[in-house]
This record gives sequence, structure tokens and C-alpha cells, in this order.
Amino acid sequence: MSINPKSLILNLLRVADGPLSSREAVGACALFGIRENSVRVSLVRLAAAGLIEAAGRGSYRLGPQAAALARDLSGWRTAEDRICDWDGGWLMVSTGGLSRSDRSALRQRERALALAGFEALEPTLYVRPDNLVGHASVVRERLHTLGLDDGAPVFRARDLDAGRDQKARRLWNGAELSARYQATRLKLESWMTEADELDTDVAARECYLLGHDAIRQLVFDPLLPAPLVNVAERRAFTAVVQTYDRVGHMIWRKLLAQFSGVPSARPAGPRTGQPLTH
Repeated sequence: MSINPKSLILNLLRVADGPLSSREAVGACALFGIRENSVRVSLVRLAAAGLIEAAGRGSYRLGPQAAALARDLSGWRTAEDRICDWDGGWLMVSTGGLSRSDRSALRQRERALALAGFEALEPTLYVRPDNLVGHASVVRERLHTLGLDDGAPVFRARDLDAGRDQKARRLWNGAELSARYQATRLKLESWMTEADELDTDVAARECYLLGHDAIRQLVFDPLLPAPLVNVAERRAFTAVVQTYDRVGHMIWRKLLAQFSGVPSARPAGPRTGQPLTH
């Protein structure tokens, strides 16, 4: 897995207890074979884009734009609390009246719909089960926060014809989602049983790679109701990721403290001397 330094820096800032120093960013990125010059260039570009901002000499925090998205993404920890019983109804978003010429707006729109669990029922009509607390009003507000155009209608739908209802139910592969919950859960549980035997830098690198994929899986999870997915398996997966996340935070806090407290401290690279990413 190739690690993008800008993504790594933003991820570290999203979970940091405070500002991230350039020394800490350089040390963390070195774990993945990223050179110091690339890290410093990434810091400059992130600041220029408004995604990070100075928090003192040589230290950074998330900028307002990135902080808003970070707050939403962190909602995976309490996602199960946002789910309510499903009565068979649907939430829909119509994008038929929206422009597709603005590529940036189009990307934001597609990301917002994906993060909220919507799939295309028709070319300009997106749907998801209406099983979230607050229903259309809350989902509408979240979609707009994530970047959906203000002019896009977001509404509840009842009594779809049988053909469209069945088509909507088939938009997600529930068996595949359930199998992935179990597979990733078992992988995380296995890693945690051996984590205490690893050196801090090795543990930090491995837990980031595994955790990044697991949390992304939850962030983009559509939060489907039964019988569209195995809800018990998703809940078990979420619980394990929460435990894994706490373990990972402890490991990374320990590592970043080493970078901060010892200016010359640098993580050990692989024995071959080759970069960890390509």
C-alpha cells in the first residue's frame, strides 16, 4: 500500500491531542519510506490549500475546512447510535437538476452521497434505506455539510412499485458486506494478540495500515438494516475497531512523544534499506 504524505499528515492531525510539529510529521512519514523533503513540501501545499494552518513555530493544526470533515468522519465510532428500525421506506436524492460541468462540485457530490450510503437507483436518482434517526431532515443536513449541492432535493419515499423496491434492495451486496465485517474483524483481533511483542515503530506502521483500511470500511459503510445485511456482524466489527483504535492511539502517542522529546530520534527503517512504499 502506497502512503500519500498529505493523507498521512491529515490523518495524524485528525486524531492528535494537539498540534503536530513538523518534526513529528517527518518522523511519522519516515516510517513509510517518505523522505523529509516530500513531507515539508506536503506541509506547504496543505497549508496553501487551507487544509492545515500554523499553530505556532513549526507546528500545525487542521484548518477549518478539514476540521469540519474530520468531525463528520469521526462519527464512525457512534454510527450504530444513528440507526433506527426500518419500515421498508427509502430516502432519495435527485440530482437531475444539478450541473455536471463543475468537476470539483461533482466530486464533492459523489463523495457526499457515498459517505451517506446512497446508491444510484436511476441515473440521477439516489437511494438508501430510511433507517437513520432524524430521517430526511438530518440526512439532508449531513449531505449538505459533506458537499452536496444545496439545490438537490432530499426526501422520503414510500410505496415504491415492486420492481423498483426490489431493484433498490439489490443495490448493495449484503453477503459481501457481512463477510468483509467478519474478515476484517478477525484480522484486527489477530494483530492485537501479537502487538505487545512488536517494536514501537513496527507496531505503529502496521496498526496504521490495518487501521486505515478498517476505519475507511466503517466510514463508507452504508449502515444497512436487516435483512439487507448481517447487523450483528457489523456491530461486532465496529466494537473491535473501537478497541483497535484505542490501542493504535496509545502506540502513536508513544511514538510521537519520542519524536518530540528527542530531536535526533528517527524511526528505524527496514533492514533492507529499501523504502516501505513504492
